[in-house]
Amino acid sequence: MTAVEVPGENTERTKPRSGVTVLAGPTAVGKGTVSTFIRDNYPDVWLSVSATTRQARPGEEEGVHYFFKAADDFDSLVADGELLEWAVVHGVNRYGTLRSTVEAAVANGKSVLLEIDLQGARQVKEAMPEADFVFLAPPSWDELVRRLVGRGTETAQEQQRRLETAKLELAAAPEFDYVIVNDDVSRAAAALVDLMGLTPHHNV
Repeated sequence: MTAVEVPGENTERTKPRSGVTVLAGPTAVGKGTVSTFIRDNYPDVWLSVSATTRQARPGEEEGVHYFFKAADDFDSLVADGELLEWAVVHGVNRYGTLRSTVEAAVANGKSVLLEIDLQGARQVKEAMPEADFVFLAPPSWDELVRRLVGRGTETAQEQQRRLETAKLELAAAPEFDYVIVNDDVSRAAAALVDLMGLTPHHNV
């Protein structure tokens, strides 16, 4: 496996805060782990809730886990420009970020965090260029390979495909305003919250 250049951390603020921060990065870098840690430890951060066309699972609540939409309603949201980003996942259901809920949260003085994939981040950049775009990077290429392969849930062929995707995703780092290295979840979360202008909690 050839080594791939991994971007170094850069959290030096270069633009005014907009109240919206987009977190993206390569597959298996730990975006979901970092955003879950922030949700559990930093109540000042408002995590965006996605709209989806899939059916609610037992225990899922409307507006808490997702906004559940019929396919026709989702089509209308897309047509009317009401989604900051959206995508088809696994070729079946669609997921997207509602512009109205994000804008309402910002208007209420919330610090909004969108944890999405690279394609979604690019869509948000077109719709809301003033947002802060943060790339979550692995400490090294070898560590990313270890995380990806270590799960043992994919075939060797699938792992190879995902590693090729990860290479392309890592190459997108220059498109982002800031880079945070996920060498430790609590440290990466604190760096992100600090970048958002919030004070990291001492008990974290």
